Amino acid sequence: MWSKGPVDLRTYLRTKKAVVDGALETHFPEANGPSSDLINAMEYSLLAGGKRLRPILCMAGAEAVGGNETHVLPVACALELIHTYSLIHDDLPSMDDDDLRRGKPTCHKVFGEAIALLAGDGLLTEAFRLMTTPELSDHVPPHVILKTITLISEAAGYRGMVGGQVVDIQSEGKTLDLSVVEFMHNHKTGALISASVASGAILGGGDESQIKAIISYGRKTGLAFQISDDILDIEGDSATMGKESGSDEKKGKITYPAVIGINRAKEVQSELVEASIECLRVFDHKAEPLRQIARYIVERKK
Repeated sequence: MWSKGPVDLRTYLRTKKAVVDGALETHFPEANGPSSDLINAMEYSLLAGGKRLRPILCMAGAEAVGGNETHVLPVACALELIHTYSLIHDDLPSMDDDDLRRGKPTCHKVFGEAIALLAGDGLLTEAFRLMTTPELSDHVPPHVILKTITLISEAAGYRGMVGGQVVDIQSEGKTLDLSVVEFMHNHKTGALISASVASGAILGGGDESQIKAIISYGRKTGLAFQISDDILDIEGDSATMGKESGSDEKKGKITYPAVIGINRAKEVQSELVEASIECLRVFDHKAEPLRQIARYIVERKK
């Protein structure tokens, strides 16, 4: 739990990230036997670094409603597995064809396309196994777990992330209006971010009004996060980000800056952040990490 008072966000993020990293590092068995290449590929991408934003949002969502972050850790880790699977698949030659991820060669560059594809499949299915283990069910009622799995399934599948990725691929090189870009961002990135914080609130025992407010916060924060990625692709430093900047324009991707200009994109991003924070007005100091995370989205450099 996070104590009452001002939140030092850097300390908060570092502390929560360490908790998630510790759980992830001990999750998979030692890579021996016929499946060793697959396990190594899964761990290579999963443990390559990253902000662990989605699991941290899950824990912060639980805290905001007075829940126990330890009890939601299996779902928090599952969300990171789902996110990592999506990155592995996004990087494949048939998708974005990227060489670097988090400053390291992408999974398919190290293990080959077939193993990378299966590593993503393995992470996705393992995520759902993780959400049904005693580590979760010993603390959370079955109907709450089922509600959470349904939420995350919708956010990760064709109704959410996968559907948004399809629009992303099919939109390359085309001139589209803002509504299509917003649909793509809300689904490809925003859906899983919203599900992350909402799942924490659900598992933490939040009531319907609290969960509704958290979902609204998550949707606005998720869209702001993707707009931030769009802006960083133009203004960000490649060394800091761990991947090549300017790739969106080279690939003809449709982004907020491409459609409405970078200055207006920054304005929309700021408006979304302030609106997301307003969604949390029904919460007390326990939601302060969520407020600070929303502001961090605008300030981050990678």
